[in-house]
Order: sequence, then structure tokens, then C-alpha cells
Amino acid sequence: MTAFIQEKQTELFNELGVFFAFTNEQFEERKAPGVEYCTVLGAGDCVPKLKAKEFSDRLKVIHEEGRAKEIAEKGIDQIIEEQLVNHECFYTGDIGNAVHALAGYGVTHLKVAEIYGKVAQKYADW
Repeated sequence: MTAFIQEKQTELFNELGVFFAFTNEQFEERKAPGVEYCTVLGAGDCVPKLKAKEFSDRLKVIHEEGRAKEIAEKGIDQIIEEQLVNHECFYTGDIGNAVHALAGYGVTHLKVAEIYGKVAQKYADW
């Protein structure tokens, strides 16, 4: 996750009263009185139910803006290479996890395979 996305998400969480809780005790400590909560991400997020749609919509925009900013700064080929490294694709020979991680960038399996072929030699010693 880029610093831009992380910063904007934190601002959104704080503004809308979203928090994470992984136990009932954590939830009880953080919940606001009289507020109903739901999950949007399915990962321990506690979102005020009345703000769930706004949260979801704004979070989507943050991620879109973050990806666009990252592409402008690095270029899509560099981003693909980074994901190939992050998912140890040069070690395993399987690009599937990188393809999945890049889905929000509109990158095809073919494009990931192309970059894999171009840069694989750099990682031949893995």
C-alpha cells in the first residue's frame, strides 16, 4: 500500500469513526454509544452502519487515486516488477498471485507475463 493511500485511508477512518477490532473486548472498548456497526472490508473493520456506503465509495476513490498516482510516478512496468518480487514469482515461477494483486490496475495476465519475461534474468540467482 502506498503512503498516499495509507494517509488518505487513515483520514477517512478517523472522519467516519471506522476502526478495527479483532475481539469482542476490542470492539467494546472502541465502539461509540448508540452506534450500529457493520463490516465493509470483512477484515475486522467496524464501520458505523449509517456511513457504510459513504465509506465504501470514498475508499474506492482513494484506491483509484492512489493507483493513478503510483502509475504516474513509477510506470506500470515497474509496479508489475515490484509485485512479481513481492509475491516471489521469480522463485516459484508462478505469476498468479502478482496478477491477482494487480487486478485493480487493469493489468492483464499477458502483460504480467511479458514483464516477467523481460526482467526474469535479473532474479536468476533466486
